[in-house]
Amino acid sequence: MENTSQTFEQTERTTLTRSLKRGTYDKQTIYDILDESLVCHVSYVQNGQPFMIPISYGRMDDKLYIHGSVGSHFFRELAKGIDVCICITLLDGLILARSTFHHSVNYRSVVIFGKTELVTDEEERWKALECFTEHIIPGRWNDARQPNASEMKKTMVISIPLEEASAKVRTGGVNDDEEDMDLNVWAGVLPLKLVPQLPEPDAALDSSIVLPDYIKNYNNSVKIV
Repeated sequence: MENTSQTFEQTERTTLTRSLKRGTYDKQTIYDILDESLVCHVSYVQNGQPFMIPISYGRMDDKLYIHGSVGSHFFRELAKGIDVCICITLLDGLILARSTFHHSVNYRSVVIFGKTELVTDEEERWKALECFTEHIIPGRWNDARQPNASEMKKTMVISIPLEEASAKVRTGGVNDDEEDMDLNVWAGVLPLKLVPQLPEPDAALDSSIVLPDYIKNYNNSVKIV
């Protein structure tokens, strides 16, 4: 039966034990963070040795998708259907308190627990590759050459169902101790944001090719999924 709940069920692995007021299990909040971020870190254990790999991803509904080479040791392990923990973090600002003890950061983060699944259905694989591309830069999939049969054969697609997930969010300003309020030290928030710079054309690019609007107006906080 389809789970139509607006929140993820709290489990032993996802239930927060510290700073509980910053935690949330709201699906839309978690999906918004996933849709804005560009990189996740996938961790797993093999023969007692922990591994963690940063990788780009895409989300379709209640599944996260990653892709890589069929020759990759990492992906061959994931294809076995193993337990993973995935973390995504967006850094929004530096909290500069009057005391170093109370320095902090504003952030939005998600932790996901799940079991990997090898995607074999060709239609789902194709949609996943489109999802990856559109997640990174909306508008690119229909503009660039799409994968051919040889490239598809060399590519492995892994999905992770979004069933166990929680988010943790820190917003606001400085939380100094009362006795530090009169210190002659600047205190406040230094906001941070990922900002695109001027595009750098490929050296071999035909000068007649116009920069697409989706690059010119790129905004990583707006995603089309």
